[in-house]
Amino acid sequence: MHERKIPLNLNCGLDLIGEVLYGKWKIRLLWFINEGHRRPSELQRKIPDASRRVLNIQLKELEEHELVTKKIFAQVPPKVEYSLTDFGKTLIPVISALGNWADKNEDRLRRVILKRMEEHA
Repeated sequence: MHERKIPLNLNCGLDLIGEVLYGKWKIRLLWFINEGHRRPSELQRKIPDASRRVLNIQLKELEEHELVTKKIFAQVPPKVEYSLTDFGKTLIPVISALGNWADKNEDRLRRVILKRMEEHA
């Protein structure tokens, strides 16, 4: 099990959101689940760069943070679907606003990200 090296800090809203949404794929997972991609295999196809293991870990964390629910259907082979909780749905406008901001600043963001990568190569 992962042992935390940095003490947990929950002093403000930014600390809280960082704790809940920290993880490379969590925002995308929430977005794609909201769009109707609910099965793990669908999510894997939408995020091919992520390993199945990492997606499962991040889905479990989203479930523990009460942002998604997991439904297991009693059939063979087993079928699993994720859906947003009402609490999770409240994040969609925030994620949408962040995406819109990034779209408006796409060229600048791409330039500074690539510049930073070149400097650290």
